[in-house]
Amino acid sequence: MCTCSRLNKRVRVMLFQALVKQEMGFFEVTKTGDLTSRLSSDTMQMSQSVALNVNVLLRSLIKAVGILSLMVSLSWKLTLVTFIEAPLIAISQKIYNTNYESEARRYDDKLMDTHNLKTRRDTVRAVYLLVRRVMSLGMQVLMLYYGRQLIKGGQMTTGNLVSFILYQGDLGSYVGTLVYIYSDMLNSVGSAAKVFEHLDRKPQVSTEGDLQPENLKGHVQFQDLTFSYPTRPDRSALQGLSLDLKPGQMTALVGPSGGGKSTCVSLLERFYEPQEGEILLDGQPLHQYQHKYLHRKVAMVGQEPVLFSGSIRENIAYGMLDCPLEKVQDAARRANAHGFISQLEHGYDTDVGERGSLLSGGQKQRIAIARALIREPQVLILDEVTSCLDTESEHMVQQSLASCPSQTLLVIAHRLKTVEKADQIVVIDKGVVLEQGTHEELMSRKGSYYRLKERLFTDDSQ
Repeated sequence: MCTCSRLNKRVRVMLFQALVKQEMGFFEVTKTGDLTSRLSSDTMQMSQSVALNVNVLLRSLIKAVGILSLMVSLSWKLTLVTFIEAPLIAISQKIYNTNYESEARRYDDKLMDTHNLKTRRDTVRAVYLLVRRVMSLGMQVLMLYYGRQLIKGGQMTTGNLVSFILYQGDLGSYVGTLVYIYSDMLNSVGSAAKVFEHLDRKPQVSTEGDLQPENLKGHVQFQDLTFSYPTRPDRSALQGLSLDLKPGQMTALVGPSGGGKSTCVSLLERFYEPQEGEILLDGQPLHQYQHKYLHRKVAMVGQEPVLFSGSIRENIAYGMLDCPLEKVQDAARRANAHGFISQLEHGYDTDVGERGSLLSGGQKQRIAIARALIREPQVLILDEVTSCLDTESEHMVQQSLASCPSQTLLVIAHRLKTVEKADQIVVIDKGVVLEQGTHEELMSRKGSYYRLKERLFTDDSQ
């Protein structure tokens, strides 16, 4: 069982590592239930089959070959007689299987005749077992008779005949075990094939880049991006979109729902690859950067912050081994979260509850921002972080954003107070850039942004 558990653990870890490297499109077209089945039941069946059967398989195979060799050395003629039983058993097995399958189908079609069908099935099985037993006894009688003739002819001793009969019984047992293991292994082939299908799959979004510059400015350029989601290949989410996100500036993406704002974020996070165009980071294509390095330097905080059951310190330093408390506190101060954390009874050791249920929405957002800032990213993406907050919480979060003067900020928001403070506002609709500029410039043009402000933006001051 220890071997089975270790093998199952290794296979699950390998499969999980293979799955997390897949692109977002793979998860959109693959059902969650299928992935869960691969990680649980399929890997378990595969591991159990290998761990439990390989030992028995090798032991039975070696013993069967050894016993067969001894039987041949004792009398090759009796060995040939022994093998007469094999085709007879195969024929009777075939007849039995045919009758069994026929009765099973009738059982499925006529549930009202269940009792009668079971009786007939058991009768057929009893006859089969009786015939098989009679055949086995007949073979033993034949072997004894033929062995007696060999003894009379001086070709064999009585002791050798007894040994041969004992070996023949063991041989039948081990051959039966091999047949059982073979059928059990066949049952696990399907599960193993499904597991290896995901293990061998190469992500469509490459993770083989090796670029890790020590000094990253965070200058992001979207160049003529055209993109369609794998689940909707006939519908373009972006069409020739170009953007320039400069270090130390806040860029706000605005526009109606479904216009392409979140798609820009997904491409910048390398959840997908664009069909045309590319995204440059400090002049280098994103795919050339080392995967883990890129996701340390490009961080995102979403509308619904994901907190895990545990302490505030563990949530801020999540994924960072041996992170000192001083670094956690510094990130919390920059996220304007240190104040309320210090007022809690257990401070940074306070449990946040399941999914952060013991904290308010604003507190969870500031902890999520601190978790992003502790990684010292050069590009920080904020996706609707203030949409569900009250005025006071929004003000605290906006103060957190002011603590990132050297970083490239990309903000998606529907709150006018947040958008107004952006150095650059980009209006996106139907996958194209309609206009861009500062709040004052766009309002003076009275174009798409002006109309959008009246229709979509929430102004809490009113």
